Amino acid sequence: MTYLAIDLGTSFLKGAVLNLDTQEPTHVRRQPFPAALPDRPPFFYEVDPAAIVAATKALVEELLPYAPECRGVVLCTQMHGLVLAAPEGQARSNAITWQDQRVLTPYSAGNGTYFDQLKALIAADEVAELGRELQISRPLCYLYWMAQTGNLPDETVVPLAIADFVIAHLSGTVPPVEPTNAGAYGAFNLATGDWHWPILERLGLQQLQWPTVRPFGPAVAEITLAGQTLPWYAPVGDHQCALVGALLGENELSLNISTGSQVSLLTDRWIAGDYQTRPFFDGRFLNTVTGIPAGRALNHLVDLIAEWGKALGNAADPWAFITQAVAAVEQSDLDVNLSFFDSVGGSSGHIANIREDNLTVGHLFHAAFANMALNYRHSAQRIAPDEPWQRIVYSGGLAQKIPTLRRLVNERFGVPDRLAPSSEDSLLGLLALALVADGQVAKVSDATVQLHHK
Repeated sequence: MTYLAIDLGTSFLKGAVLNLDTQEPTHVRRQPFPAALPDRPPFFYEVDPAAIVAATKALVEELLPYAPECRGVVLCTQMHGLVLAAPEGQARSNAITWQDQRVLTPYSAGNGTYFDQLKALIAADEVAELGRELQISRPLCYLYWMAQTGNLPDETVVPLAIADFVIAHLSGTVPPVEPTNAGAYGAFNLATGDWHWPILERLGLQQLQWPTVRPFGPAVAEITLAGQTLPWYAPVGDHQCALVGALLGENELSLNISTGSQVSLLTDRWIAGDYQTRPFFDGRFLNTVTGIPAGRALNHLVDLIAEWGKALGNAADPWAFITQAVAAVEQSDLDVNLSFFDSVGGSSGHIANIREDNLTVGHLFHAAFANMALNYRHSAQRIAPDEPWQRIVYSGGLAQKIPTLRRLVNERFGVPDRLAPSSEDSLLGLLALALVADGQVAKVSDATVQLHHK
């Protein structure tokens, strides 16, 4: 018995066959996510939606021969993406991804930027109801810019996340949006579990045909590809899906460390605080701090030490050397702040307290990892000052491959830890959703327990 899993990520589209009998993903395939369209204005980041649909279709058609008795398709999607679509599923805009910053352009009718104007229209208590997701990389911001600049289509259009648009285009009908995905719009009201209608009206967005919000459950469409008709299930947010794949449980603190990183903790009820809150599965919530410097910031250091080798044509991956060098350093008084861009630690990083004996690759990355550990500790205390966690769960590529980083984090927290059971955490999360879709378990939390004891 099989399902197909599709992960429409930022860098890659990933697909796999989910074997429900052995409870593992197989035949994993990857292909680059379509590139950004050229010659767009500054601050814009758009992708051809037809290219996304074509890539998804090709991935499904490639996997179908390896999926006997396939019973459906489950999906997760990069968060904060948007396509405006007609009610019959045709694109009425390019795909706008989270890299887009058009809301930072100067406001045409006054001072400041469009984002400044947007923030002035939303009260502090409403920002809390949005889960503190009022950020430049949210569909609410793209849509406000369109409304203010006259770029919303005159016809009826539906704002859809990227994977939801793919389903709409292939099926000819708009699917309901699942809460973990709806929360990524920046327009979801945690207090009501629906769109924040007062804010949408105030921003001039009430005329859009907003999709129905519905928890994960029955299939949202039937789609025929390669001569096979399958039910497709509502796409979910890739952040929450990855944490399901890490089998995050009660009293566990999630540290997801890859290009960026997040600290997250599950909770049964929404309580506003100095952190973001995102809808989770089974009516629960995820308190999280995102934007913590990780791989993107470390790459600046990697590029620095590899610059000379690259100039000579040496394209070898320096991480093996870095990992070995940093493992030989027990402690360092070199001071590194990885906030080389606007992030949790500020917006101006540094390398300080340099001496002749500590300016080495081992000391440099030891100090960088120590800074990451400090950021994780401070972020966790923002989420839960009473520190209810009893274990740390590591997921993401950097956490998996750098033992020294985990050791320095563990020294900050002083609690047991475990690694996520698979580096393919999103695919394992989709396997949990497939178990729910197939009726083998009632809730996503039941599926994670079952997979944990597999």
